[in-house]
Amino acid sequence: MRIKNLSLILIFLSFFIKPVFANFDVDARTAIVQDYLSGKILYEKDADRQIFPASMTKIMTSIIAFDLLKSGELSLDEKFLVSENAWRLSQAGYSSMFIMVGDEITVENLLRGIIVSSGNDACIALAEGIAGTEEEFAIMMTEKAKEIGMENTNFSNSSGINAPDNLSTVRDILIMSNYLIKNYPNYYEYYKETEFTWDRTGGDPIKQGNRNPLLYKNIGVDGIKTGYLAYEKYSLASTIKRNDRRIIAIGSGFVSKNERSKQSLKLLTYGLTNFDTINIAKKDEIFDELDVWQGTQKTIKSYINEDVYQTIPKAKKKYLKVSVNYQGPLKAPILKNDIIGKVKISYKDEQIGEYDLLAFEDVKRQNIFSRFISSINFLIWGDV
Repeated sequence: MRIKNLSLILIFLSFFIKPVFANFDVDARTAIVQDYLSGKILYEKDADRQIFPASMTKIMTSIIAFDLLKSGELSLDEKFLVSENAWRLSQAGYSSMFIMVGDEITVENLLRGIIVSSGNDACIALAEGIAGTEEEFAIMMTEKAKEIGMENTNFSNSSGINAPDNLSTVRDILIMSNYLIKNYPNYYEYYKETEFTWDRTGGDPIKQGNRNPLLYKNIGVDGIKTGYLAYEKYSLASTIKRNDRRIIAIGSGFVSKNERSKQSLKLLTYGLTNFDTINIAKKDEIFDELDVWQGTQKTIKSYINEDVYQTIPKAKKKYLKVSVNYQGPLKAPILKNDIIGKVKISYKDEQIGEYDLLAFEDVKRQNIFSRFISSINFLIWGDV
């Protein structure tokens, strides 16, 4: 096997050292931090502890709507009729959009009422409009949770308010947040809106600010969702984007609003300042050229069919080696998308990643005369 060492020597250690966060802590009962691009978990604290997700539940409520919008089964300008059941929540002292019985409200306004204003009444109106009842909608939510890998979550309502069977973990909420950002970048724009004005029926318009305190700091935070229950205390799913990097942090059990803001910012800052994210390969872009034997060209372009990132702890840096391994020279003919080698990522003598290297193009076989000349050259000169 021919091993082609790339000139790329990268700095890396995060998979092989004592966790970098050994001396880092946050004042929350449970928390987790992830680098979005690489998927690397940068910090966790009792991340599988069961919690009441409170209004972070509304992330899944919006995902169900986004799924239907994407499939064409729902449209933003479609209107849902507000039931008395939905209206009652606007009168119960919970966070509300302040809808009225008999109102016909567009899906887009309900979504903004949920995402920006955290309206529990809007959650029920959307749930009933989509599934008929909130109970049926909650079943859809739990099924979606299982589909995307949330193994320790059960949703029993659309808003997250006082329900003993509405349960999750910060790890699962991280999975949900990651899914939201990755699959619905356009709809995700709602999450960074700092205010929403609802031109309600029978009264003056109501303007409400987003409850996510980090949105107002102008530091690159663009989501996601706060939560509060008397038992669970304060929670926040937050994310920050700096240049091409994104850090996601989920925390629950903050003792106050102020600590929720302070400690969540601490989590995001930790991820940004203690780590680097390096792009090793871009999906479907040319990665390298490999030697070809008896082909109509001497080399073939190759690619990896996924983005490859590694997250690097800044404080503890060693060398990462990226190598291309293939049985070479590759014998023509070669078809586009054939697996022609492997890209291996290693630290010292330990392999930490391996990816298929695919043919970027077709390479035809030489005619018989050219193959004969190639064989003579190889026998005499060792030249392929």
